[in-house]
Amino acid sequence: MKKKDVIIACDFPSWVITKEFLELFRDKKPFVKIGMELFYSEGPQAVREIKDRGHRVFLDLKLHDIPNTVEKAMRRLSALGIDMCNVHAAGTTEMMRAAMRGLTAEGGARPLLIAVTQLTSTDENKLHSELLIDKSMNETVLHYAKNAASAGLDGVVCSPLEAAGVKELCGKGFLTVTPGIRFEENSSDDQKRVATPARSRETGTDFIVMGRPIIEAADPVRAYERAVRDFLGED
Repeated sequence: MKKKDVIIACDFPSWVITKEFLELFRDKKPFVKIGMELFYSEGPQAVREIKDRGHRVFLDLKLHDIPNTVEKAMRRLSALGIDMCNVHAAGTTEMMRAAMRGLTAEGGARPLLIAVTQLTSTDENKLHSELLIDKSMNETVLHYAKNAASAGLDGVVCSPLEAAGVKELCGKGFLTVTPGIRFEENSSDDQKRVATPARSRETGTDFIVMGRPIIEAADPVRAYERAVRDFLGED
């Protein structure tokens, strides 16, 4: 798998709409993210359809449950042939290790597993007033990243603002996947900790996730190509 890439968040309510969107790309096969909306609407078949079309898939279900439940769920998800999936780091290192066990096939093969540190819709105020976490956002994200690394995970989901710190703490090979990516002219919508693709490249992050700025663009293919140029420096 290419180390750095742009992942398109296919946040659509049905396979029909998703298929229409993917057909815009013709010979291109962008890395795509399937989230809760599409998966809960269409189930595992949506993953199979997208994989059959030649796309890599990040299955973004953010599992957070007791270790036994997560391990069994991951065993089912791994059988879909996905390329990346995630859990919430708040589920503890025991849960993350259980997720790894569930994902890993008998021969040792498995998808990439990353952990969500703090959602990019959460700001410092909500961290303190609603989640009752008295540490700063940066301290919290770094601590969760350290826990994920100790559990053997491949990386974390964090905002572009924390990516460089995660790399410094956990090593350059520890992946950072950063949502909340917007072009300069875009609204931040419900995201709080955001950055542009170009700024994300400067932080050293490995994968950026872009949804609305691409899927709601007048020309989604052109928006995707712009994101690739800005983030990877490619035409």
